[in-house]
Amino acid sequence: MLEDNKRKSLGRGLGALLGEDALLLTEETPTKENVSGENVKMVPIKLLYASKYQPRSEFNQEALDALTVSIKEKGVLQPLLVRAKNNGKFEIIAGERRFRAACQAGLSEIPVIVKDMADKEVLEVALVENLLRENLSAIEEAEGLQRLINEFSHTQEALSSVIGKSRSYIANTLRLLTLPASVQQMIRDNKLTAGHARPLVGLEQAEALAKKIVDKGLSVREVEQLVQKSKETKTKTKKKTNSDVADIEKSLKQSLGFNVKISSSANGSGKVILPYADLSELDRIIDMLSNKKAG
Repeated sequence: MLEDNKRKSLGRGLGALLGEDALLLTEETPTKENVSGENVKMVPIKLLYASKYQPRSEFNQEALDALTVSIKEKGVLQPLLVRAKNNGKFEIIAGERRFRAACQAGLSEIPVIVKDMADKEVLEVALVENLLRENLSAIEEAEGLQRLINEFSHTQEALSSVIGKSRSYIANTLRLLTLPASVQQMIRDNKLTAGHARPLVGLEQAEALAKKIVDKGLSVREVEQLVQKSKETKTKTKKKTNSDVADIEKSLKQSLGFNVKISSSANGSGKVILPYADLSELDRIIDMLSNKKAG
């Protein structure tokens, strides 16, 4: 039921962009007869090319080979969505996987529906079309959303309306882009799910924890517990460090006769500060340190 609601929501977003034909293009087992014949045309496959706004960066070769076999037997049953370019060619808006499989199958022409669309709409439709089929990794989805924000000034509220998902979902997805590159690659490679990765956002040890999650095959619940334990350990260590620093400051004050301030960072580095009230006190500090050095 939740999956049906998700698809309906995404479909409404796509339908608002493209009209009724868009909903037909997102059916599970569509055919060319689903769409009114006057909208579908056959074009030479050599005139088609992939769009730079395609959010998918990786295509599963095994799935592509399976689709190629199907196309060899039955042809391309679902038209591609394209837009005409001034050079006489057509840019693929939705259906690049079918295009790749058709090329592998050796087809000379392919069915398409031609729509006049702006760049912003092309990215929106490509993103939603892939989300409907769950073909995007969480990182590819996040990158697509980020492009809509950066290149077309979309707000998170606007994106929520377009892709049919909540603003909190969008915000959490975008946060995945702050993870280390190695962790993002684990998500691309389907070694980590978005659910596994979200608790790692903002953690200094995210990369080490991600490797541990993959190596041990931890569940999302176990990841949340692991992260919570890591945070608690870090808090205890910080409290202990602060207590130790306070003791050292007190000891140095007694030994030197001056106030001493120590600041430390998480990586173990820090500063020892000797504040002075006036130049005469500064001279005393310098003399004292010089004598200790000489001694």
